[in-house]
Amino acid sequence: MRKLLAQQMLSHGAFAMLMGMLIACGGPEPMGEKDREALRYLKEVEWSAAYREQDTVLLARILHDDFQMIDAEGNVFKKADELDWIKKNEWKVDSFRYEIKRLETWPNGTAIVSGVGHMLNDSTETVYWSSNVFIKTDGAWSAVSSHVSGVKETER
Repeated sequence: MRKLLAQQMLSHGAFAMLMGMLIACGGPEPMGEKDREALRYLKEVEWSAAYREQDTVLLARILHDDFQMIDAEGNVFKKADELDWIKKNEWKVDSFRYEIKRLETWPNGTAIVSGVGHMLNDSTETVYWSSNVFIKTDGAWSAVSSHVSGVKETER
C-alpha cells in the first residue's frame, strides 16, 4: 500500500513539475483567445478602415465569397455589392468606433460579433446595431453575414 501511495505521489509530483515547466515557458493560450483577438481587431479596426480608405482588397479579404448583408430597411447586399459601393462612395465621417457587446467563438470555426457603431459627422451622430457571423477557413476569419438595425441620427 505504501509503495502504491509513493508511486502515486511521484506520478503527481512529476505531473506538477511538467505543468510548472509548461507555464514557465508560456504554455498554450486559453482556447480561442487568439481567435477572439483576431475577430476584435477585424471588427474594430480593419472593417472600418476598408470603408474609410476605400480599400477593396482589404474588404474582399474580410468578406467571405458567400457574404450577405441585410441593412436597416431590409435590403440584401452581397459581397460584390459592398465592393462596388466602396469603390464608388467615399465614406465621409469625422470619427467612427465600434463597441463590441458580444463576441463568441465555437470550436466548429464559427463566431458571432455584435455591437454598436458610433459615427460622428459634423454635428450629426449616427448610432446603429450590427450582428455579424464569421467563419474560419484556412486559418482566417471572414464574415458571411451582417445585419444592421436600430439606426438613429441625432444632432449634437
